[in-house]
Amino acid sequence: MTGEARTMLLKADRPVPRIAVPRRSLTAFAKAVPTPKVTPFTFGYLVLLLGTTLLLKFADPELANRLLQLSSTDAHNLWRRPLTSLLTSAIWLSDEGWLAYVVIFTIAVAPLERRFGARRAATVFFSGHVLATLVTELPVMALISARVLPNSAGHWLDIGVSYGFFTTAGALVFLLRGRSRLVALAVMEAFIAAIWLSDDPLALDSVVTLLGHAVAAHFGLLFWGPRLRGAAAGRTRIPAGRQGPESVV
Repeated sequence: MTGEARTMLLKADRPVPRIAVPRRSLTAFAKAVPTPKVTPFTFGYLVLLLGTTLLLKFADPELANRLLQLSSTDAHNLWRRPLTSLLTSAIWLSDEGWLAYVVIFTIAVAPLERRFGARRAATVFFSGHVLATLVTELPVMALISARVLPNSAGHWLDIGVSYGFFTTAGALVFLLRGRSRLVALAVMEAFIAAIWLSDDPLALDSVVTLLGHAVAAHFGLLFWGPRLRGAAAGRTRIPAGRQGPESVV
């Protein structure tokens, strides 16, 4: 037996070293995952999205398509069913990538709720959803009424949670400081551009979605960000034993 072969056998007899996973990493990951106790809004919303995703997957295709059409916030449906479409368009996902939205909500929505509470997180989320929808679809309605755009421009499937997500993300970006804020802002803007370029950039629905994402993100950044920072600063100035105002919205 050669010396090289003997060395290989000796190495093979040694136990395989265990890969140690830092406890801090596991603890940080566990804290970030939405839970019904700490982040009830985020957790409950993800459960709702899971339910609607499974409904679309297993329900009769005609029924599923009818539900989506009733919930769409395209100009035509928004004009006919404004409250229904605004209230229900954010409970559906445009694909079956529910797990991807778990990551998205863990990154943007859960941290906001963990810091400011479920009510404020829900207010930020849905205010951005409603505002971005109206800001982008009302001009389409006006252009259709003026016959600048054809009637077909008001008929397309417009559902999803992206407007609410970008509003919360924008608010979180403002809450960062220094270079971290600039980096996060650049990443958010690049993400918006990447979504637009990944679709048909010249199509009307792609342009409307791009504007909606931009409006939602900057609404969160410029409107909600300063207000939430003021709320956090006011909370730190409250003397021990006293309770500050419940809400700033």
